[in-house]
Amino acid sequence: MSAININKNNFQNEVLNSDKPVLLDFWASWCAPCRMVVPIVEEIVSERRDIKVGKINVDEEPELANKFSIMSIPTLVVMKNGKIVQQVSGARPKNAILEML
Repeated sequence: MSAININKNNFQNEVLNSDKPVLLDFWASWCAPCRMVVPIVEEIVSERRDIKVGKINVDEEPELANKFSIMSIPTLVVMKNGKIVQQVSGARPKNAILEML
């Protein structure tokens, strides 16, 4: 299993209607700290079946980045029942990301 690419077309179904908590990774291909977070996020995807993990490319999905007021990347957002419960900017180690969940 891998992270789901989230866009404005599947956001409602994959994130807002999810019965599991959702970890969203806002990123861009040119962002070095974002590339540092990728293997950590992929590890979490493979270890945690109780959550859903989505990736949002801010260059391809400016509407979603704006909706979450993303000012810097990477930004990690945890959503439960369609509501934001955690939001942090900057690369984080795995244990800090897991604590968010």
